[in-house]
Amino acid sequence: MHDLKDVGGTPGGLVDFLVGLIMAAVGLYLLFDRVTVHGGYWTFFGDQDRSFGITLIPVLFGVGALFYNGRSILGWLTFLGGLLLIITGIIANLQIHFRSTSLLNTLIMLGLLAGGVGLILRALRPHPRKP
Repeated sequence: MHDLKDVGGTPGGLVDFLVGLIMAAVGLYLLFDRVTVHGGYWTFFGDQDRSFGITLIPVLFGVGALFYNGRSILGWLTFLGGLLLIITGIIANLQIHFRSTSLLNTLIMLGLLAGGVGLILRALRPHPRKP
């Protein structure tokens, strides 16, 4: 029967792992809470006009081909490739900004994150057995 202190074959790492996981999660939450994300204008091959509509063309051709023949490999590839193009365009046009915050808050966020990751890594190493 395994003791809770001997989970995964490394004695004594469970508490360190759980505390590190909580610290890292709180640090990430606080850090991500200060980030704002918004979309920008789509550009296609350097064109300065909005060009989201052109990314719909492969999706529409794929949907048409799938309505004609639901087993069409070309239809599925065109449809899925068009969706991938749209998702890539959305991600590529995101603008991410870190909102202003105090130095103390930033140090707390990053300290929790770094300390949590350190504890998680320490928990993965074998601890000496206590008699």
